[in-house]
Amino acid sequence: ERYTKFIKERADIELSYAKQIRYQHHLYITYTSPEEEEAILNELSVQREELAENLNSQIVCELTRYTQELKTERKTHFQDGRRAQQHIEGSWKQLESSKRRFERDCKEAERAQHVSDRIDLDNKTDGEKARQTAQQKKQAAEESRKDYVTSLNQFNQDQHQHYHTLVPVIYQRIQDMEERRIERICESMRSSAEAERKVLPVVSRCLDAMMDAAEGIQPRMVVEVYKSGFDPPGDVEFEDYSATMRRSISESSYLDNRTEGRRHSRKLWPFIRKNKLLTLLSSPRQPPPPPPTSPSPGGVANSPQSPPPAAREPITQRLNDLMTSGSRTRKQCLRSLKRGGSSPADCSHLPPEQRRKKLQTRINNINQEIQREREQRDALLKMREVYERSPQMGDAGSLEPRLDEVKQSLQKLEDELRRHQAWLSEADSRLSDHSNRRQSGGCGPDGSYTEDHSAELHFKSRSSEFDDDFDDEEPLPSIGTCKSLYPFQGQNEGTLSMVEGELLSVVEEDKGDGWTRVRRNLEEEGYVPTSYIKVFLDSSAKGAMTYI
Repeated sequence: ERYTKFIKERADIELSYAKQIRYQHHLYITYTSPEEEEAILNELSVQREELAENLNSQIVCELTRYTQELKTERKTHFQDGRRAQQHIEGSWKQLESSKRRFERDCKEAERAQHVSDRIDLDNKTDGEKARQTAQQKKQAAEESRKDYVTSLNQFNQDQHQHYHTLVPVIYQRIQDMEERRIERICESMRSSAEAERKVLPVVSRCLDAMMDAAEGIQPRMVVEVYKSGFDPPGDVEFEDYSATMRRSISESSYLDNRTEGRRHSRKLWPFIRKNKLLTLLSSPRQPPPPPPTSPSPGGVANSPQSPPPAAREPITQRLNDLMTSGSRTRKQCLRSLKRGGSSPADCSHLPPEQRRKKLQTRINNINQEIQREREQRDALLKMREVYERSPQMGDAGSLEPRLDEVKQSLQKLEDELRRHQAWLSEADSRLSDHSNRRQSGGCGPDGSYTEDHSAELHFKSRSSEFDDDFDDEEPLPSIGTCKSLYPFQGQNEGTLSMVEGELLSVVEEDKGDGWTRVRRNLEEEGYVPTSYIKVFLDSSAKGAMTYI
């Protein structure tokens, strides 16, 4: 039983080890890891599971059944031993009883003889009775003596048979049983070692494949695969604020130029501080939600007037999350980068080099699909020709729906191929422009990251509130405090979640759009609806303008 329990726990350990290998793979291996590495780790897990299954099926089950048989056999042997012991004990009790009766009868006969001798001298009549009594007692003692001798002989015979025949046979059977048990344990040990030896070649091949993969890693190739293609920005142009006539020409053109310059300065690098990046890219300038009629968080979150979610997650926010967050958040960022969120079909949300490689991969896959569809079309055409020549083999008209379906699929794939080729040409031209501008020292573009029109209008309308101080790491000063009147769940980028009764620092007053910029613990910063809070401004900061 102990060895069976040991093997069962060993199988559980192997199963747990296999599960932990899979969990560790999903926890530490990136989602862009090659399929070979995943296959190797999966094969290791499969081998451990197979080992556990063999231990359970070939050893644990057999040992459990054999243990029950041994218990039954052992119980039978002990019952035989108890019966033999009870028999010898009964024979001994009978011997003791005969011995005590013989001793009692002998004493009574001796006492009767003394009485008879004493009475014979005094009275002849009484002496005759005493002699008869003494004679009877003597005969009873003689019979008791015979019974005692018979019981003694029987006990000696039973004792000899017990210790020389019955008990040795029982002990020999128990010994044979123990020898079989030990041999079975030895066989189980060999079986467990053999089961583990069977998986060793596969495990060894997996380890060899890991070593080959490790030796085949080329750092230059890895860097080439994951490089972003971003170019450093060019020099900042001089803006002549003394030329008032130029500013009075067209306010809208001035704002457009300032916004365009800010687009170039808005090159998004991973080392920009996260709170400023969120503020610049996704300040919630939509109309704020009205105060809820009840302080329930569900009412706020499901309010129809809540700010709509952003159309697309910026790549830079994910990069900054990756650089500044912990391991769990970093893993979520990697997942977000892999999924792409609601990214456009032309992959314009990716860096230039990554976009070009992504499009090239898609084109290769589409070409493979086109090749398969063409082969299927050719096979259907040949089959139709055979049916037309030999109508008994089949109806040629039955192939027309399938041919039409294949042609439509082929047409869609060709259209998709042309669209991706156009995007690839655009990406290649941008990369060549990047290279030419970098060599000529011109202003570097902002990579392949694009903003939608709503975002551009937002930057135009609020361009006067922004300064080009991306590198300034000093947090904005607090101009007061506020207390939340209702809970708010900041589900959009740039907003800050808060609970009812929470105290926050005010960084920027409401500019008339219904949003107030607040900060929590000098780390979290974002916008909350002004109607959701009660503001307490410092006397020295009232009326001050805050620039981001």
